[in-house]
Amino acid sequence: MRDMMICAAVIFSLSEAWSQDPALSGTNQSISVNSSTSSPKGFVVRNSVFNLGSEVNLTCSNKTWNEMMFVTWTITLKNKECRIGHTNEGRSDDFCNDGKSLQNTSSAQSYLHIPEFSNNDVGVYKCESVYTGGNDIYLIYVDITVSPSISAWLEFKDNKMVAVCKADRGKPAANISWSHAGNSSSVETSSDGFFTVESRLELLEEMDKENLSCAIRHPYWKEEHILRPKKLLKKGYSPWLGILTVAVIIALLAGFLLFAQKKLTTLKRCQWTETPPSKSPPTEDVEEVEPYASYVQRVNSIYCSSADLFT
Repeated sequence: MRDMMICAAVIFSLSEAWSQDPALSGTNQSISVNSSTSSPKGFVVRNSVFNLGSEVNLTCSNKTWNEMMFVTWTITLKNKECRIGHTNEGRSDDFCNDGKSLQNTSSAQSYLHIPEFSNNDVGVYKCESVYTGGNDIYLIYVDITVSPSISAWLEFKDNKMVAVCKADRGKPAANISWSHAGNSSSVETSSDGFFTVESRLELLEEMDKENLSCAIRHPYWKEEHILRPKKLLKKGYSPWLGILTVAVIIALLAGFLLFAQKKLTTLKRCQWTETPPSKSPPTEDVEEVEPYASYVQRVNSIYCSSADLFT
């Protein structure tokens, strides 16, 4: 009799705790999942990698909404942690507010949708789904693949010609190989989670430089990229040197044109002052005007000659 009373008390306590669960009650509260209330039937850990800008769908259960009670995604990113959840009663929570959303397939299976995957979406995605008879927990480590910028050229170093092949700011790091065997070296650097790889091949005189190429392989591409380093750059060459040279040439040309224009203007002014007036002065004033006109003409001639000397 005593054992029956104890069992009844335990059942009553469990029913009270179940009725107060905010995820199952009808109150307008945030969705929360306490995984310790029941042991998960399935616990899955996996790694997923997606291309930059791709559309991503993450699933954590093959159950349909007719079987599920609720699902919650807890997302841990580099700059924040947020949660998105939904119940079969139609209640939804979204504390991420960054474009992610819970959607259903045509067969009513739930999945997390990321419309345009970026470096800010890299992180750990934990999904807990509760259904009739148990629950599943998925831990998904999500990373990104970014295509690097690639280039190749030739340059001189220590009086030797060197071929350079570069894959800049990719994720993960690219792999570079040469069509010709020789003394090569590769340097890999990283910044903000992106990788730059630069491979250098010292060219010997007997090498066939016309058919020289480097092959760059990266997970973002389906096929490798082949580059032929033919453009020759001198060591220490800077494109700003060429820009400065062009600017100096333009300035010299502008100065020469300004000087020529000033010279032409001076010559025209001198010709105008030396030209006799088209209209003759009255005859009765010739004797009075001629001495003054001769004086003005001499002054203008002296002025023009002096201006020519100083311009």
